[in-house]
Order: sequence, then structure tokens, then C-alpha cells
Amino acid sequence: MTQPALTVASLIRDEQLRLACSTWLPQGRYELMELGLRQDPASELERCWEQFDAVLLEPGVLSIEAFQRLRAQGRILPAVVLGQLSGPMEYFQDEVHLPPDQMEQLSYSLDAAISRCLRRRSSPELGGEHGDSESHAGESDQSNWRLPHRLRERLGYLGVFYKRDSSRFLRNLPAAERKVLLRSLQRTYRDLLISYFRDPAAANQALESFVNTAFFSDLPITKTVEIHVDMIDEFWKKLQLEGHKQDFLKDYRLALMDVMAHLCEMYRRSLPPEAIITSASTSVAPATPTSSAPSKARSSDGLAVKAITASQVQS
Repeated sequence: MTQPALTVASLIRDEQLRLACSTWLPQGRYELMELGLRQDPASELERCWEQFDAVLLEPGVLSIEAFQRLRAQGRILPAVVLGQLSGPMEYFQDEVHLPPDQMEQLSYSLDAAISRCLRRRSSPELGGEHGDSESHAGESDQSNWRLPHRLRERLGYLGVFYKRDSSRFLRNLPAAERKVLLRSLQRTYRDLLISYFRDPAAANQALESFVNTAFFSDLPITKTVEIHVDMIDEFWKKLQLEGHKQDFLKDYRLALMDVMAHLCEMYRRSLPPEAIITSASTSVAPATPTSSAPSKARSSDGLAVKAITASQVQS
């Protein structure tokens, strides 16, 4: 059965980004509404808010004043922010950041933002309903109920997080699309390794992007390990040619462990509640819930780490 289209507001002005959004959002699943070129995108978003299920946002299009007005009125939507991370979540509670050079992962990032919204607003441990009242400041009770209810009506009771689109699984993509997606994931993983010990914000963005796409594309674990091994091998060869030491590269196994830990958490949360209850009842002790948000990149304190620099891995 064909899933109903989700209506996505696009607050994008850059021509290349707008073209990329149209290219990488599958027709039939998403309906894109262009608001970025309107004179007052925030007012248009506010006026037509009931029609939208998510938003694509280019930094700078939505002013701080406009965002504060929307938030005060409870006009908060799952969002994908197309740009480099410059700090903590800046716009919406349920937002995902995606670098402009990895637009091939756009649909998977959008699914991740929507699933985060559904999960957060329905799970007490993630601040739903009566939890995390501070993060809900400005969001009306009616808004908290209406948006998830509308999304569940369109996506099915369990929502997108429990019902991934199998047609977009890596193994089911045409060969050309599969190759493009894998190359994009490799770029994301490269960003993760380069920034892992040097730039926590950038590392967390890369970690989040990789894990979201890996989960929603059903990337095999063996392929994740293969990407890591190939990337480290590439770095090792280049460092050797330049006469640098390579011993510190083994510390980047921490990055792979981080990716695996977050993937495990996403798969755990993808189980329907009744399955989790059944599993917990048969175990000796229930597992302590952990946050599904990417953890801060590992600090190099106490480790003899020499961070990979971008100049060292450029060909």
C-alpha cells in the first residue's frame, strides 16, 4: 500500500540547494512547498502551518525574531537544517542538521527528524507529555497533541520510526543510486573521523547524519565496518607516504564504537512498546535507557591522540 505524501515546507533560497531538495526527496512520499523565495517566509509558514508535516530550513532565511514568534505560538515542526552545525540545536526541538555536500541523504534525515518528533512527544523518558517541560516552553498543549496525531494518521499508528520505507533500503535501490548513497556515507564518515578529536560540534553532526542514514537505509553492519576500515587504510597509506607516524590511527576505533552504540540504540527504540516490555520481563534486570541523541565526541584527554587534519587526507 502506497504511503500518503508528507507535505514539507521549504525555506530555502539558495538555488543549488533548492534543486538538490527537489532531486533527493522522492515524489509520492513527499510534497515540497516552496516558501523560501516569498517576501515573508515566516508569515507564510505561520499562515499555512496546519498543512505542513516538516520543514527544510536554510540558515539565515528565518530570523531570530520570526523564529521566536513561531515558537511562542507553538508553530514547531520537525526540521532538517541544511548547513554546517554552529552550536546546539538552534531552530526547532526536533531538528537534524545535514551538510550541503551530502544532500543524497536528505530523505533519510527528514525521516529521522519526523521520528524524533513522534518519539519525543509520546515517550516520557524523552520528554514527551509531562517530561522536559523546559524544552516545551512556548509549545501549546494543543500543538503537542495535534502534530503527532496528524503524522500518525498519515504514516500509520507506529509512525515512520517503526515503519521504515523498505523501497529506500540500500539493498533495494537501483545500482546507480546505491553507489551515490554509499559515496555520500563515506564522505560523512570521513567528516566524522577528521573532526572526532578536534571539533565536537562537527563530529556530532557527522555522527548524527551517518547514523540516521544508516538506520533508515538499513545499511548492513558489515558495510559500516568496511567503510571504517577502508577509510583508516586510506589515511594510513597517505600518512606513510608523507613520513608521518600512523600508530595514533588505532584510537579512531572509538568513532566506530560510537557509531555502533548509536545504531544499537536506534534499533532498540524501533521496537514497538509491547516488544520492549516482553523483552524486559524475560531479562534479569531492565537496561538503563540512554539518549538517542549523538553523544559528545570523545575527548582526547588521557589518550595519546594525534588528530587527523583535513590537509592530511586531501588528495
